[in-house]
Amino acid sequence: MTHYSDYVDPYIGSISYLLGATQPLVHLPHSMAQIRPVHDEGIRDHYLAPVIYGFPANRCRVMPDTGMDPTFASSYDHDFEEVKCYRGSVFLEDSGVTAEYTVTEHCAVYRFRYPGEGRAWLRFSAAPGGRIRYADGLVTGCEVWKEVPHCFAAALSETPEEVRWEQDTLILAFRPGTCLTVRTGFSYIDVDQAAANLQLETAGRDFDETAARAQEIWDRTLGEIEVEGGTEQEKRIFYTSLYRVHQRMINISEYGRYFSAYDHRVHEDPTDFYVDDGIWDTYRSAHPLQLLVDPKRQMDIVNSYLRMYIQSGWLPTFPHLIGSRAVMIGKHSTAMITDTYMKGYRDFDAELAWEAMVKNEEKATKLPWAFGPVNDFDACYAEKGFFPALPEGEEEWLEDAHPFERRQCVAVTLETCYDEWCLSQFGKALGKQEAEKYARRALNYRNVFNRELGFVAPRLADGSWVKDYDPKFSGGQGGRAYFAECNGWTYTLHVQHDIGGLADLMGGRKALADYLDRLFVEQYGLSKYSFLGQFPDETGLIGQFCMGNEPSFHIPYLYNLVGQPWKTQRRVREIMRVWFDDTVHGICGDEDGGAMCSWYVFSAMGFYPVCPGKPEYEIGSPVFENVRLHLQDGKTFTIEAPGNNAKTKYIQSACLNGKPWGKTTLHHTNITAGGTLTLSMGERPEKGWGT
Repeated sequence: MTHYSDYVDPYIGSISYLLGATQPLVHLPHSMAQIRPVHDEGIRDHYLAPVIYGFPANRCRVMPDTGMDPTFASSYDHDFEEVKCYRGSVFLEDSGVTAEYTVTEHCAVYRFRYPGEGRAWLRFSAAPGGRIRYADGLVTGCEVWKEVPHCFAAALSETPEEVRWEQDTLILAFRPGTCLTVRTGFSYIDVDQAAANLQLETAGRDFDETAARAQEIWDRTLGEIEVEGGTEQEKRIFYTSLYRVHQRMINISEYGRYFSAYDHRVHEDPTDFYVDDGIWDTYRSAHPLQLLVDPKRQMDIVNSYLRMYIQSGWLPTFPHLIGSRAVMIGKHSTAMITDTYMKGYRDFDAELAWEAMVKNEEKATKLPWAFGPVNDFDACYAEKGFFPALPEGEEEWLEDAHPFERRQCVAVTLETCYDEWCLSQFGKALGKQEAEKYARRALNYRNVFNRELGFVAPRLADGSWVKDYDPKFSGGQGGRAYFAECNGWTYTLHVQHDIGGLADLMGGRKALADYLDRLFVEQYGLSKYSFLGQFPDETGLIGQFCMGNEPSFHIPYLYNLVGQPWKTQRRVREIMRVWFDDTVHGICGDEDGGAMCSWYVFSAMGFYPVCPGKPEYEIGSPVFENVRLHLQDGKTFTIEAPGNNAKTKYIQSACLNGKPWGKTTLHHTNITAGGTLTLSMGERPEKGWGT
């Protein structure tokens, strides 16, 4: 049996280029128990954190130690550590303890091997406000954090020789040389449910059996996409990326029950409930990929969003365990739900979804990083078709405007147009008269395209263009006066739903192709460190293209839509080679819960969803000679590229199920029906294919 899980290295990307690094998490796909050693949380590059302070018992922690004066902290050496997606092991240098850990859906299982000399200690500690209890060999604890209970119940394989308390900290002593297994159940409901989870998932199974089960689950999940060819490095990048895609959203149902922060109640419900989603990041390719490999789970995710709407009165923007967070811009749950529906997956209440999406669009402000009713910012859009900028130097007067995130008015206009296009598609499918209104509003992106400049640009409320606007540098830190983390070079192409219309504004398909050519070579205009100081999210640069942030993801595939697909083939291969690696530096920007890694998975397979909401994918250039996508109904879609390698990146011809395929576009049903796409690859562009 192929162990796909052993290709996964959770430490890939754990040192960031500028912003957020990945975490080396051990977990099951989309599971509640996601664990790693507890470090100094102020050290954001996890690989570089030098001290381990414990291991998670939900928000509490457990830590072994030895000797006469235990400190319950230890240095460690990565050369004496092994982390897989299904288990981890680390040697704690200061105590001589070898700590191992693995998981079930709701439990962490630890095995601590103490040295043969010195007293063996184990400490359970809670954060301020938490509590620990010990009775009859079971350690329990609970902390209410952000109004959500975080509880655990831990069973010990050995009876302690001594039990003592230091305030709310429990310290247990064992004989030297003890091999201690600590089975730890988690719950967001209560301690009793944590104990029930512990019993249901770990009773009668030792550490190694638990780890073997976790590996089997990962092998089965990762094996839904089998690849052949390519290098071992490319397989490590690919399967680690696929592992990251299965990290979020997180299923917090506990055997038919779940606690919801959206109404602060425990619900009885057989349908799994999912939280923790950065939808601005994930609607682009993470959700579409999850929909392909596991449509049933995606139905549960859509239904989770709708239950949040029922419970809170709003469709969440960034649904978290602790409730909806006012983060980023747009109402992109609309895009995710529409994409799901338009691809034929409809096991949810479409009328309720329509009601929720329309309410988000019409009643909630579009101000960045804000939640509240519509205001003057939104009124300008309703009247004039764009969100207004402030005059240069004018102090912000909108009460709900975020002091750091600012208005981001051009980006908000463009992303709102896209959401309204999604609404129009969903509404048309449901026969809603309002669909035509949203289709018209989806074209409002034209109102922020400055034909004279050839870029999107900010406008004041009176309709005049902001003076002295520079698409590369204007907008301050992160471009936030006008954009979301990226500059005007990137956002000019943020019209996923109407690339043909954007090309017309620019002067035709050749003009758009020329813009793309310039984008990939346009330099910073000042030192690179100064540019990145202003735009720290724009890492992974190739010219002004930034692989390190989500608004760029679809851009390399736009060459397909202007009749130059060989440039898409070259660029996606270049981006994968330059900006994705199998080292601790291997991810060039914020990974964002599977967002960036899903781009790699799609691109390495050889296709990508440019516009979620359209049941279509654009063909790129696969990394592997053979990709087999196993679908849930037993069908398999295969992409064959015989002789494919680093040099043979250009498609010469294609056949779908034995018939010539001269298009760069695949319909969703071309994939879900099963079959084979055969690509003939070559070292030089074949400019006649796909144009």
